Amino acid sequence: MARILLIEDSPTDTAVLTQLLQRHGHQVLTASSAEEGIEVARRELPDLVLMDVVLPGMNGFQATRALSRDSATGAIPVLIVSTKGMETDKAWGMRQGAKGYIVKPPEEGALVAQINELLGADA
Repeated sequence: MARILLIEDSPTDTAVLTQLLQRHGHQVLTASSAEEGIEVARRELPDLVLMDVVLPGMNGFQATRALSRDSATGAIPVLIVSTKGMETDKAWGMRQGAKGYIVKPPEEGALVAQINELLGADA
């Protein structure tokens, strides 16, 4: 079981992803903005962060960059889960420090496989 921080501003997406993650045995922490997510990540040091891109205020790309460059959170893998599915978005997300990128709505098997891969790499 991993502790996963979900940074997502949509209550519907938060509920769906939380249920999916809990069904696979993970503990879920949530934040509805990038700024709140960065605070929670620094305080709780989760095993993985699932990051939306389109967020109020700071966007997910900026938050990913902030987390990956922070000495306290830099080792936490960030998986971007976004409606922004163009190759340029994916490339930009990876350049900001993300370890993976999945387009919404995620297929459960693919999302779980990506999470397991990232957790396995850091376990």
